[in-house]
Parts: sequence; C-alpha cells; structure tokens
Amino acid sequence: MFYYYYDGTYLLVVIGALLSLMASAKVKSSFARYSNVRSMSGMTGREAAERILRNSGIYDVQVQHIYGNLTDHYDPRNKVLSLSDSVYNSNSVAAIGVAAHECGHAIQHAKGYAPLSIRGALVPVANFGSTISWPLILMGLLIRSNASMLFINLGILAFSFAVLFQIVTLPVEFNASRRAVRILGETGMLGPDELRGTRKVLSAAALTYVAGAAAGILQLLRLLIIGGRRND
Repeated sequence: MFYYYYDGTYLLVVIGALLSLMASAKVKSSFARYSNVRSMSGMTGREAAERILRNSGIYDVQVQHIYGNLTDHYDPRNKVLSLSDSVYNSNSVAAIGVAAHECGHAIQHAKGYAPLSIRGALVPVANFGSTISWPLILMGLLIRSNASMLFINLGILAFSFAVLFQIVTLPVEFNASRRAVRILGETGMLGPDELRGTRKVLSAAALTYVAGAAAGILQLLRLLIIGGRRND
C-alpha cells in the first residue's frame, strides 16, 4: 500500500529542505562565532551603518532598531535600514558585517542598481504567485474535467514567478556583500583579520539565498513532472 502512494518526486522536496536547513545552520553558527569577536574600532552596527551611509553621500536613509534575530533588512520603499537586536548595539565583527551588507542595499538603491530594481518590481507578482499557485494546482488535481490542466499550468506559471524572484535575489545579495567587504576594508573600519571573519559570516548568509533558490527550482521541477504526468 505504501508503494502505491509513493511519489519519487518527493525526493526533490526533501533535497531542497535539507539544503535550506544546512544553510540556515551554517549562517547561525558563523554569526554566533563572530558575534563574540569584538571589533578593534569598537563601533556598533548602528554606528558603522551611519558612517557608511554618510561616506557614500546618502543622507536620506534612516537607521532604526528592529526586534528579532537576523531580521536585518533595507526597505527601499521608505528608505529605512533596520538592524536587529544582535546587530544594532553590538560592536562585534559579525554585527558590523551585517550592517555594512544592508548598507550595500541602500547604496544599490541610490545608484539605481538594475537587479535591485527588477527584484522590487517582482515583489507583488512573486507574492501573488506564491499565494495563488498551490490552490490552483490542487484545484487542477482534484477536478475531473478538461479544465484541470489549465488550472495546473496556471499554478505552475504563478509559482515560477516566485522562483524567478529568488533567482534575481542572488546577484542582489552577492553584490551587497561585495560592496560591504570593500567599504569596510577601504575605510579601515575592520582590519584584515576582522574582514576574514566578516567574509565568512556574509558568505554563510549568501548560502541561505542559494539554498532557497535551489529549493524553489527543485519544487518547480517537481510540479512540472506532476503536470506532465497528468497531461499524459
């Protein structure tokens, strides 16, 4: 009975989930390790962010505290850079690295970095696609009519926009990290040894986006296989 219901495409979902779990564990361990390494400058994440923004000629971005752990982000809609509990008032190498990374996004916005603009334009489409995709696919799988494949294909198309958003996010995040490391090195805010620690933290964080994109692609592949079977 078990083998009758077994679907080999579940393996794709499992692989995606494992990749995401491994990436999440890696970023947490790296951040925890370098959160205990105090920067020689003694600057906090907030101070580092404000200095980077000023040095970049950006004066209209507000730096604020946000609750949570690793909930740091930059919102281009209202030009607010939010730093989490473990970054805002921390003077660790990890905190300064994360703050600088978010400043990288603010700099991208100020300079009109194309991938960031594309990602921003995809946000509403991706959100709608991720919300409506599974109801459409389930409807197509449950109904027995000529319209079933239409619903399935529409669901797959909607889900593909969410995956596209994850893929476009990759160059945005990598570029922000490169900007952060370069700025921290050029300004002397972190020394060579400290920069190595920052690179490890930001590289680990980048892996979460890579894993997320990989998981999305694997899920999309699974849906295409299921849709193909139904079409047959």
